[in-house]
Amino acid sequence: MQIVTDIVNDYLIVTLKGELDHHTSEDVRKKIDQIYYNNNLLNIVLDLRGLNFMDSSGIGLVMGRYKNCKDRQGHISIVSTSSYVDRILKMSGLLKIINVYLTIEEAIEAQEEVN
Repeated sequence: MQIVTDIVNDYLIVTLKGELDHHTSEDVRKKIDQIYYNNNLLNIVLDLRGLNFMDSSGIGLVMGRYKNCKDRQGHISIVSTSSYVDRILKMSGLLKIINVYLTIEEAIEAQEEVN
């Protein structure tokens, strides 16, 4: 699992590549939460375009980050162009509460329009 993070304004951009499963999700969670809280950020954009596998641990990771953002009155967005990832997100019910975009820029622009 490769994780790349960037901070743009009050957004933590997290790009994940590889497999997000029970072997990797705990390390990913710790890294995201550490950066998110240490930098006092509000919003998270999860770029899942590089994932080739995600299981229920990945869904749990997304749900936990959703809760963290909500607790701070922030938002979480997902970037995905994978029909596989989109299908998992839809089956989990996450698409009812989290918006999915095709690019990081679209995710940030959409959120800024809401605020």
